[in-house]
Amino acid sequence: MEELLSKFANYLQEDKQLSNNTLESYRRDIYQFSNYLQDNKITSYKGTSKTTIISYIIHMQNLGKAPTTISRNLASIRCFYQFLLLYKVIDKDPTLNLEGPKTEKKLPATLTLEEIDLLLKQPSESSPKGIRDKAMLELLYATGIRVSELIELNLQDINIEMGYIKCLKGNRERVIPIGSIALKVLDHYLKEARGSFILKDYEESLFLNYQGNRLTRQGFWKIIKAYTKEAKINKQITPHTLRHSFAIHLIQNGADLKSVQEMLGHSDISTTQIYMQYTRNKLKDVYKKAHPRA
Repeated sequence: MEELLSKFANYLQEDKQLSNNTLESYRRDIYQFSNYLQDNKITSYKGTSKTTIISYIIHMQNLGKAPTTISRNLASIRCFYQFLLLYKVIDKDPTLNLEGPKTEKKLPATLTLEEIDLLLKQPSESSPKGIRDKAMLELLYATGIRVSELIELNLQDINIEMGYIKCLKGNRERVIPIGSIALKVLDHYLKEARGSFILKDYEESLFLNYQGNRLTRQGFWKIIKAYTKEAKINKQITPHTLRHSFAIHLIQNGADLKSVQEMLGHSDISTTQIYMQYTRNKLKDVYKKAHPRA
């Protein structure tokens, strides 16, 4: 068994080219699984069956392991048996069609309307940087686009007169309307501040840094982190938090799920449906507070 574990580690590193953290997790999971087999007098991987794997899952549950941990272990074991099958150590994969424990989807962090207002008020419009930062924050919340889409925007992707932006992800283009407040701030940035960042004769990038280059993802993360601190909002806010807030605020105010899906650019509506959980939770709270027999 020890020799196979060593070969599996090389397989992960050379063939799968996994990151060091993932590699270490897989190796640790399989060592623990192998110890379990030995403790149960199973000396060969050929001697394992689907029942063996299910017994191991139950063993982990009895140890109080979280469903996410068990699911990760099962993923490691699946990979290991695929390796054994590939190298003809076994002739049948016992993990085939084996389902792991269901894990609850965590609801993404969002901001309240009051917190959104507080955050968006932080950039000072007395400097080109403040005007730029305000335009980015307003646009992110107004459209729900990803931070990668925000920094990739070019001048031709913005239509101030018609009030929309165009986003391209892969080969899919979507058109998203912009609210009046974000439009006003964006127009102000284009007319009064963007020129302060331009160092080339022609620059198509919408948002630039002081080096005249397209603003980076890391640069924007620093910006939002700084304004979160200034706003004294006691939450971990990322650019994606504004995207989640955009979606949930739309749904809470009556937007249909299909429209929100299109604006977010989700290929599968099941991804968008997680936001409905907020509405259900809110209804439960209202019921508990309002119903005399709740």
